[in-house]
Parts: sequence; C-alpha cells; structure tokens
Amino acid sequence: MSAIQLPQGDPTRDLPCAHGGPVGQGLMRAVPEDFVVEERLGYSASGEGEHAFLEIRKRNTNTVDLARSIAKLCGIRQVDVGYAGLKDRVAVTTQAFSVHLPGKPDPDWTILADEDIEVLSVARHNRKIRRGSLRGNAFRLRLREVLADRELLEQRLASIAAQGVPNYFGSQRFGHDGANLRRVHLLLTGELRKMKREQKGILLSAARSQLFNQVLATRVEAGNWDKVIGGDVLLLEGSGRQFIAETVDDELIQRAAEFDIHPSGPLPGRACRTLVPEGEAAWLETQALRDWADWIDGLARLGVDADRRALRLRVDELAWEWDGDDLLLSFALQSGSYATVVVRELLQVRKE
Repeated sequence: MSAIQLPQGDPTRDLPCAHGGPVGQGLMRAVPEDFVVEERLGYSASGEGEHAFLEIRKRNTNTVDLARSIAKLCGIRQVDVGYAGLKDRVAVTTQAFSVHLPGKPDPDWTILADEDIEVLSVARHNRKIRRGSLRGNAFRLRLREVLADRELLEQRLASIAAQGVPNYFGSQRFGHDGANLRRVHLLLTGELRKMKREQKGILLSAARSQLFNQVLATRVEAGNWDKVIGGDVLLLEGSGRQFIAETVDDELIQRAAEFDIHPSGPLPGRACRTLVPEGEAAWLETQALRDWADWIDGLARLGVDADRRALRLRVDELAWEWDGDDLLLSFALQSGSYATVVVRELLQVRKE
C-alpha cells in the first residue's frame, strides 16, 4: 500500500500560487448575486427536433436538483434532461437544459418558475446537450470589503491577464472539506465495491483531479507551470491535438508565450491514444505521483482512459473596477475551469 497522505479539509487550500500569493483578503458570495455565471455554449437551439431547449437563470439552486424538477414536470427520466455542466449553487447562473420530448407537447414551463428560477427562453433542438459540450463561462464577481494594497492588487491582475493562472481543479470537485477523496481511496484500493454509477463517476473524477493538481503543484513550485520543458506533452489551443516537445526551441517558447500551445498534466487512467511525457517532464510527473501508485492502478483497473489537461488557464476579457471597498471582477474561462482558482491568486477569501 502506497503512503498516501490525504489532505485534511479543503484539498486546494495549500496548493502553491504562481504569482506570489494573495495580497489581501475579501468576502466572496455574501449573497448569490455576488457570483454571476453565464454559460457560453458556442451554439444555439436548432429550432426543430425532439428536444426542448430551455435557457434558465437560477439563483441559489443546484443544477442536478433543477434537472430533477424538470424531469418530474415532464414525466420523464432524469437522464433525459441534458446540460453542459454543473453550475455553482450559491450564485446566479444562466445555463441551457435540453429535455427529450419525442412526440410530446411542451408542458407549462411557467410551473418551474419561482423566486429563484426564471425560464428565459424555450425553443426546439435536434439533440441532447451533453456534459462538457460548451465553449466556456463568463463570470462577474463582487468581492466585498477588500483589505489589500490596491496598487499591488492591480499589478497582480495585470500579471494574470498576461500569464494566466495554474489550471487547478477547484475545491468544488472534491466535495465538502475534501470528503470525496476519503471515499475515493476506498474505491480505488478495492475496499468499496457497491456504488451507484453516478456517484462512482464523481469519485473517479475527484481522484483524477487530485492527481492532476499534485503534478501542477510540482510544476508551480519549479516555476515552469506555464513554460515548455523537455518531453512535455503540449496541447494546441482550441483543439484536442497533442504533440511531444522533443526539443525546446525558440519557436515553441514563443508559441507558449502567445497561448498557442500549453504544457499539460495527466488525468491518469489506462493507456490509450493520449501521449505520455518524456525526459524532464516525465521525471517531474513521476516525482509528483510517486506515492499515488494505488490510485493510478485503480483508475486503470476500473476502465478510466488516460487523458491530458492544460497546466495553464488563460483568463480572457479580464476587467476590474472598485465600488468603494468592493472589487468588481469580470472575466471568461474555458469549459472545465474554475473562477476560484483566479481569485485565490489575488485574495484570501473569508466567509461571513
């Protein structure tokens, strides 16, 4: 048995920052309206088909719970309600849902509406919305009662706009105080066998996220999380293409600086078509994961395919202004990324 030290509490709390650490503190999500998320699917309803396509704004509401309410209203299985991703509960979020209604009329969608749910539009669509099928999300945050050197904070924001931030998986991925990781260990070592498919998927995702974060933390500490090193598996911006950095030349360095390519880290699983690092990059990954062999073997045994994820997160459309002592931030991120990993580079977040 490998000597895994599971983190106590939030497993992202002590991950190293790339820009020098927080320069102050502030209050996040005092009310849901302080955290606004707008989904960017990159496509719209086709106008015809067997699926209803709903655009919904929700407040203080869990995505899965809303999907369950939609299924109940329509008298269908919850699996026949599609959405591209899970959105934060303590927030105001806008996202699309598809509802499979072959040969059926639409129900009265106004029944869904209450003080926290607003149906913005309804159309027809020709396919189910699949998990992950979105371009990204736009965020508008209000960080209240900020105590920080404003000049230093704005310098940090400028650095983030230029360099991006480490593409950590956020704390939401691991359950309250990292509870999912303690269950994941039992699953991957074979001590936990019977589990619902959906819950099993959540735990497997948490496991891969933890392993990725371990590798990324090692690269942040080494100062090369945003740079190409020998043997890196590089990801081409905006596509799934991968290639190995056999030689780190001026061209690769320039392309990385321009966000055209990104160094990547592992989402472990069984060997498949994804590339594996070589040389220095392989050595760093091995060092970062040397105590996690049981988890890596368990993921492969359970049939999870290996993949790669960019180590660096580009922060687009970053803008900020002050409203008294409140900092108003807006930015856009690609799908699968977390607004909280941007905020952690700026401020230590406190709760009321």
